[in-house]
Amino acid sequence: MKILYYDCFSGISGDMNLAAMIDLGVSADYLRTELAKLGLGDEFEVKTSGDMRKGISGTRVDVALKHHHHDHSHGHHHRNLKDIETVINSSALEDKVKKTALDIFLKVAEAEAKVHGKGLYEVHFHEVGATDSIVDIVGAAICFHALGVDEVRSSAVELGGGMVKCAHGLMPVPAPATAEILKGVPVTLGKVNKETTTPTGAAILAALTDKFCDVSGFAIQKTGYGIGHNDNEVPNVLRVFLAEAENYVKTGQAVLLQCNIDDMTPEMLGAAMELLMDEGASDVHFTPIIMKKNRPAVTISVLCPDEDADRFRRLLFLHTSTLGIKSTLIRKDMLEVSFDKLDTPLGTVTMKNAVMDGKIIRSKPEFEDCKKLSEQHGIPLSEVYTQIWKCGK
Repeated sequence: MKILYYDCFSGISGDMNLAAMIDLGVSADYLRTELAKLGLGDEFEVKTSGDMRKGISGTRVDVALKHHHHDHSHGHHHRNLKDIETVINSSALEDKVKKTALDIFLKVAEAEAKVHGKGLYEVHFHEVGATDSIVDIVGAAICFHALGVDEVRSSAVELGGGMVKCAHGLMPVPAPATAEILKGVPVTLGKVNKETTTPTGAAILAALTDKFCDVSGFAIQKTGYGIGHNDNEVPNVLRVFLAEAENYVKTGQAVLLQCNIDDMTPEMLGAAMELLMDEGASDVHFTPIIMKKNRPAVTISVLCPDEDADRFRRLLFLHTSTLGIKSTLIRKDMLEVSFDKLDTPLGTVTMKNAVMDGKIIRSKPEFEDCKKLSEQHGIPLSEVYTQIWKCGK
């Protein structure tokens, strides 16, 4: 399993992250080409250079704003979340990059809305709505997908200390938005008397990281250093590792939500399942049971990430007749999955592979591909599968 590890001993900012990704191997020219798809080329230029902090050499990134003046009517475009969604969704970026970028922006928007007591779309971004932060966040999504990692891990995050000047005045470090974004994340404080983790950097970590842990359980293959713009007592660098996991399974946590239903029709239950899956549940399944008074009933089981559990509890209360929900924190062990294209006499199908110890232990064709070929050629599904297995031998 390919892992990206963030070693945030000196915090993280958006430009440090971009620099670290380039130092790790993402092509700067590729990044520029993809960023150009935003259609904001008249607003910025991405400059890269070599730099050094406390004897550590790496890559530095500067997002230079074009026609920038101190007047905020120029240079810094203070967009709100709806404006940012429009810019990203109307771009020519890949859908997966768009989704990741919007996930990161949503982390910041939710934090800012809570800190300032406003609705999500009422928040008027300053730092994050500015062009350079859009480049940092969309660039982070581009680099993440370019690396093609299976899992992201991070150390505890150094936040710094003292005060920081924001659009609303002087704020204590960490800035309120940063503190809100990193709720539940292990942090350290006070290595230097400056802000070392920005809201943008915090949101990138919060959106991408699967696990916060020490450097262990994997073999480091490559190291990258993103050089920050300050020269602190602690080297102002973001260190990242590309590594291979020693374990053959991906381990994570999830929440299992369950409730028993004896007064909903099959149509209503089916609609509830469809809604829960559309809302992003990892899995939804029904189990037939017998309840008190010998009533046939159904247990609804919903598997979701821990951070989404409250949202799915609310959906269950709103869209089913349950009056109570059981919640269990569980461990998930998952094999690696890869995908290949297989050419057959009927057409091309996608094969889903289960991988253990770096080897494919079994494969199966994606059902929707098989169904499409069955309809296209007017033959039974069983015949499609037979042809596929013959080609796969």
